[in-house]
Amino acid sequence: MILRPATDADGPALAALIAATFAEYPGCLFIDEEFSELKAPASHYERQGGRLVVAESAGRIVGSLAAVMTGHAGRGELFKVYASADRRGSGLAQALYGEGEALLRQRGADTIILWSDTRFLRGHRFYEKLGFVPEPVERYLADASASWEFCFRKRLN
Repeated sequence: MILRPATDADGPALAALIAATFAEYPGCLFIDEEFSELKAPASHYERQGGRLVVAESAGRIVGSLAAVMTGHAGRGELFKVYASADRRGSGLAQALYGEGEALLRQRGADTIILWSDTRFLRGHRFYEKLGFVPEPVERYLADASASWEFCFRKRLN
């Protein structure tokens, strides 16, 4: 397995990874139109000054993570944190997270936030093991899945 910067050509494979993850949760729908950034995913995060990293194994995308600095001083944010079901528990997600945290530290982050669908309980446990703390705030996305998300925050020292 290799970790590498994503390319825009990875969009369909990322869509398949995300759709497979969503399919694990009742009522969580993957609708292409709600993920326009996947038409050119690397460019999307590069335009924001960030980077999207993917994990590839035997020619298949098995994980992803994007990291960008936000408009708030010292704060970075993670997006597209996914690992295929057959790779969870293998250290893949920790390796991807390490890439994202290193990038954000290089760019001056002292805090990292991320938002996660309220249904993704396994992911929440993973974030908490990494030192993220749930914030007392939720947001509604008004998407096809009627998604609510929790915010998680990690302070870097």
